[in-house]
Amino acid sequence: MTTTGHEAVMAGLKGELKRLWRYGFVLSGRRDAADDLVQATCLRAIERAHQFIPGTRLDRWLFAILRSIWLNDIRATRYRTGEGTVDAETVLTFDGASAVETNILAGQVLSAVNSLPEAQRETVFLVYGEGLTYREAAETLAIPIGTVMSRLAGARARLAGLALEEKKREAKP
Repeated sequence: MTTTGHEAVMAGLKGELKRLWRYGFVLSGRRDAADDLVQATCLRAIERAHQFIPGTRLDRWLFAILRSIWLNDIRATRYRTGEGTVDAETVLTFDGASAVETNILAGQVLSAVNSLPEAQRETVFLVYGEGLTYREAAETLAIPIGTVMSRLAGARARLAGLALEEKKREAKP
């Protein structure tokens, strides 16, 4: 029995909701906007399920839909990223000394990654956060694979520079 695109989308959509929300949050920096992006993505995926090719990666297809909705929203409202972001401290939970240290480090990493330009931040999320290959990220973002590699190299260099600045600050009396 052959699975249709609609059946494949309906069967796999629920399992991708958390990943879609994380991607929506990375793009928007806001919980409510991430919720709206996921809802719009689910609606569009269901409406266009006939376009999904069974046997291909549902997550990549959904990420591409979410990104398209986000870009359309930016164009329509001229919404600038970084406005209304949630501090890492409000997102993280604190229970125990080890958890506190882990959450402090996670907060520092999130702050550093959030300071990256949107294109680099989005590429870092897809490759390092979601585990997409460079090729998969390039297809999701509709850019050449070389651009993915360039964005990641730039992001790593910027993050390394931020880490070096932090060490210098800690070393000063």
